[in-house]
Amino acid sequence: MEFSAICLTPYVCMLKESDSQTNWFTVLTCLNQTSLRELTTLGIKNAENLAIPSVRNDAAFLFTVVGTTGFLGVLAGQLPGDFGFFVPYLIGSISLIVLAVGSISPGLLQAAIDGFSSFFPDYQDRIARHEAAHFLVAYLLGLPILGYSLDIGKEHVNLIDERLEKLIYSGQLDAKELDRLAVVAMAGLAAEGLEYDKVVGQSADLFTLQRFFNRSKPQLSKDQQQNLTRWAVLFAGSLLKNNKVLYEALITAMSNKASVLECIEAIEKAS
Repeated sequence: MEFSAICLTPYVCMLKESDSQTNWFTVLTCLNQTSLRELTTLGIKNAENLAIPSVRNDAAFLFTVVGTTGFLGVLAGQLPGDFGFFVPYLIGSISLIVLAVGSISPGLLQAAIDGFSSFFPDYQDRIARHEAAHFLVAYLLGLPILGYSLDIGKEHVNLIDERLEKLIYSGQLDAKELDRLAVVAMAGLAAEGLEYDKVVGQSADLFTLQRFFNRSKPQLSKDQQQNLTRWAVLFAGSLLKNNKVLYEALITAMSNKASVLECIEAIEKAS
């Protein structure tokens, strides 16, 4: 049978009340296949596009570079003498240099795009919601949190679990732990999907999840990976919706640069 978001809600509440950290993953055995309809029913917007990397920030950055250099090139063409000939060419070459940097050293271009992205009105809120979702879901599932950052280009939540680290590095990640890590990995994506029409920060999360897939034993088929990914988004989204008060309190604390301990205190006070 299909395990819908409606069925999942009371189960999550039951886990919260019992403070269970060991049996939550058994819900996966009740799944047949998580559908896009279930994600939509939960409140995920444009669920069919969740796994498609967003090019919003990249496109806006490149459009701005090309548009600005083009405009300046036209103005420079009005300069007297040889300046009106050479300066437009120099300005126009900036776009080519940017593309060359992106081809040779993508990290440098990505850093520039990240900095440019901060001008979007929703940028800081997206980061806070995305990282707070990772933090809260990890906390609810019993994974210890070492630290976090909302700084541009350094957004992350660090977990600390020596046993899990050993399983990951040895390629012996079992199904139970893979389920739990998948939910944490997809929490940020789920948070953005619940709040915005387009998810922007999913690329790194999907890369992390694929790394977990590659380190699991036994290996999952492509269909199994897709189903687990959808289920993880569904479960993470359900946790966030059923713990909305805790989630909003955590967002506020993290936005105010609270320490990990202060963030946990904010969660517990809101519960």
